[in-house]
Amino acid sequence: MKTFTIAIGSDHAGFSHKEAIRAMLLAQGHVVRDFGTYSSEPCDYPDFIRPTAEAVARGDYERGIVLRGSGNGEAMVANKVRGVRCGLCWTEQVAVWNRAHNDGNVLALGERTVTEAKALAIVNVWLATEFEGGRHVARVRKIEPPT
Repeated sequence: MKTFTIAIGSDHAGFSHKEAIRAMLLAQGHVVRDFGTYSSEPCDYPDFIRPTAEAVARGDYERGIVLRGSGNGEAMVANKVRGVRCGLCWTEQVAVWNRAHNDGNVLALGERTVTEAKALAIVNVWLATEFEGGRHVARVRKIEPPT
């Protein structure tokens, strides 16, 4: 598998899965920057998700992974950052579509909605899936708001 530079961030509700994913990514040889949180103490998810997404948008990291309880709030925060295409994925097939059809560069996962094993499997499929290009290119270009 190709190795990537990956930004990762979560709040307290995604902390456990974040730690497991981070450990797996490092063991696979990826370069990973952890934007926090660094414990399971309650905190506000935008404080960690926005910097993660901004790092991907700036091009500092090729991909990003954001986690929380459901996956919804972090996807909303990440998608407010110009240049981010964050998708909430709950199965490997949804992860394939996120990458293949939408050129997703940030993955959102919910710790309360998928098991740790499922989250690790989703991450692996998401990283291994290439953007198909073709008919999807024009659609992906339409995602960005006009400047």
